[in-house]
Amino acid sequence: MATGGKCDNIGDRCFVSFVCQRCCQPLKLDSSFNALDEQVLSEFSSTPLLSRSDNGSAIQIIANDKEGEGDELDYTRKVILPLKLTDSGNGFMLVSEMPNSNRESLSHHLAVTARLFDILSDQSDIDHPLCEECSDTLLDQMDHQLRIAEDECKDYREFLEQLTNDDSEVDSQNLEQELERLKEEERKLQEELAEIEEEQNKLEEQKKLGKDNLDQLEMDDERYWLEYSDLKSKMLTFEDDQRSVDNQLRYANSQLEKLKKTNVFNATFHIWHSGHFGTINNFRLGRLPAVPVDWAEINAAWGQTVLLLHSLAKKVNLTFQRYRLVPYGNHSFLESLEDKSKELPLHGSGGFKFFWDTKFDQAMVAFLDCLQQFKEEVEKGDKSFCLPYKIEKGKVEDPSNGNTYSIKIQFNSEEQWTKALKFMLTNLKWGLAWVSSQFTNK
Repeated sequence: MATGGKCDNIGDRCFVSFVCQRCCQPLKLDSSFNALDEQVLSEFSSTPLLSRSDNGSAIQIIANDKEGEGDELDYTRKVILPLKLTDSGNGFMLVSEMPNSNRESLSHHLAVTARLFDILSDQSDIDHPLCEECSDTLLDQMDHQLRIAEDECKDYREFLEQLTNDDSEVDSQNLEQELERLKEEERKLQEELAEIEEEQNKLEEQKKLGKDNLDQLEMDDERYWLEYSDLKSKMLTFEDDQRSVDNQLRYANSQLEKLKKTNVFNATFHIWHSGHFGTINNFRLGRLPAVPVDWAEINAAWGQTVLLLHSLAKKVNLTFQRYRLVPYGNHSFLESLEDKSKELPLHGSGGFKFFWDTKFDQAMVAFLDCLQQFKEEVEKGDKSFCLPYKIEKGKVEDPSNGNTYSIKIQFNSEEQWTKALKFMLTNLKWGLAWVSSQFTNK
């Protein structure tokens, strides 16, 4: 919608109602605008100067049909850019009020004039009203565009005349031959195009096949890496297990080597001495007035002694005559082979001076008899073997001074009984050493 203004002088006052749509300067309308009425406005409205629907919203489109090209069109577009409003230092100014009659007349006149400018603006690409200077500038621009358009029309007319003259001079036969040549070339090109399209279809099929193969290969590759990872994990687990087994085997071999170098009898039965006492596995065998050894320790020592002689005899495959050793811890005893019901205990529980049970003495004498049988059995295979202390009828002889010491408690002193037991353990130690040397690798 166009917006304009009017400048009237009433005395020394100026009422501004319309401004230029380009430079925004206040306008002083010509006096002819005062003669406008509704009939004139109706005539302007019914006679369109330039329909906006024809110019396509300020865009002129010229379409030229081309022969033999169907619906294809060439478009020439001419865009008319909107004008930019320039800022102006002048604004609307109202000075005092008019009388009511003049104000109503002016309002009606402004409404009619504004409607006229709206009609002009709707029927052209230019917003109205315009001042004289802007109108002159716009006319100059339109004249310039008109001269350009006339020059273009002149050039087009000359080209058209030239083409018309050339067509009359062209040999129609040459054109027909050229047309045939072009048709033949078109046919060949169409055949080549068909071949290319067929080849393209084959390539598309091959591409599709290759893509399927690629997808299958990718699936196989993914499955391969999954299986590889699983097998790799199992292999690492097996390697860890193998290393663990190797370490265990090395440890077992080292322990085996130690065991091979270890004498079982020496490790199991440690015979030594503690002062006047002979000891086996740290159990003292004997009693002294100044050192009253407990009978539980003596019984335990006798149990270890019986077990040692029984093991040595078994190692040399010796079967004792007259007696059978029965290792039974601190309650070990000997069995008489002549009288099966007779047991000779190698353990005591009473005092020393008032111990009148002779079975304990008989058991110790029987044990010395078994030790003597072991000596004789070893001498059958090794003439060089001998015991450091001679055994004879329940007594042990010291070769250094020829004194003999009884193994019995009755009618014997504690010192002599303890010494006899010490010599007996020494003989057992020698027998133990001989068996260990003979059966180390067996």
